[in-house]
Amino acid sequence: MAIQLFVPRFHVDECLEQIRECLEKGWTGMGFKTLEMEAAWKSYTGLANAHFLSSNTAGLHLALEVFRRRFGWREEDEIITTPLTFVSSNHAILYAGLKPVFADVDEYLCLDPQSVRDRITPRTRAVMFVGLGGNSGQYEAIRDLCREHGLKFILDAAHMSGTRIDGRHAGHDADVSVFSFQAVKNLPTADSGMICFAEEEDDAAVRKLSWLGINKDTFSRTAAQGDYKWMYDVETLGYKYHGNSIMAAIALVQLKYLDEENTYRRQLAAWYEEALQGRDIGLVPVAANCQSSRHLFQVLVPRRNETLAQLNARQIFPGVHYRDNTEYSLYASGAGTCPRAAQASNSIISLPLHLSMTREDVGTVAENLRDIVSQASPTGTGRISA
Repeated sequence: MAIQLFVPRFHVDECLEQIRECLEKGWTGMGFKTLEMEAAWKSYTGLANAHFLSSNTAGLHLALEVFRRRFGWREEDEIITTPLTFVSSNHAILYAGLKPVFADVDEYLCLDPQSVRDRITPRTRAVMFVGLGGNSGQYEAIRDLCREHGLKFILDAAHMSGTRIDGRHAGHDADVSVFSFQAVKNLPTADSGMICFAEEEDDAAVRKLSWLGINKDTFSRTAAQGDYKWMYDVETLGYKYHGNSIMAAIALVQLKYLDEENTYRRQLAAWYEEALQGRDIGLVPVAANCQSSRHLFQVLVPRRNETLAQLNARQIFPGVHYRDNTEYSLYASGAGTCPRAAQASNSIISLPLHLSMTREDVGTVAENLRDIVSQASPTGTGRISA
């Protein structure tokens, strides 16, 4: 039987029960379930504010738009970011008319503080930190660097639902954190996300921006007695980025099981580490103070593309997270500026990691990977150079 990279688990009967309530009440858009999910997420994470959206990508764009408008950021002002991420992280910077400046990664495959420091200029306005795979890397050092230089600390927490740093949920000390509840994430729906600002003023602003700049959403204009209040104002140019009650209904159910399921993901990762330790395979470490969501289990191997092809031939289907964004035409201006990210991009593999896997499955993947890597020509390991 094939071993796939991702196989999401849905608690189907409970999800259908929640969705049925939306259908029976005739309210499937932004409204009562999105508000329930926002309250549940704040309770779960301890974050001060939460607004349910259509995607993490929408949230990253909105985060930058709120700050751009509030602080008067101008075109070509700079956001320091990582090249080792899904392109939506960096697309969001361009959506807001800002300039991505790429900093290199460390052994955790997260932003390296010294590389970030080296790229700060008078035009730098923020740093976007991506918690790749659920890892926090040197999160605190990046946060402190932002505070030292008066920069906004933006956390792309797409992989970090359930990640805790020193016992507190990721994002508690960021200016804004944005989570993903996309189809294969640890808290899967079909697609949705959450944006969590530290400041209530920014939360109020993003609620208008995510609903076309309208100052009252449809649900709030429907009074308890059924009296529809049609009058509203359009105060600013906004977007249609809000979430809907069907996605929120699924998310409410999935949230109930998040900690339990992340615990099993960490067990799968521990089995991988035990099976692969000491081999010619670079294990990407997790920061010591991080209880990772373990969205990904990543390794660095020599001759990556050949290794992938041979694993596929054995019915094992890993992934690659991610290709160095500066290899894409759109971001080619940053090519050659982040050598460790480029090296990782050429050697990284995300091994299958999902809740349907057993210890035997982990053993099968690890055994085949060890065999393939041991047969590879001695062209060097996949480990990142210092």
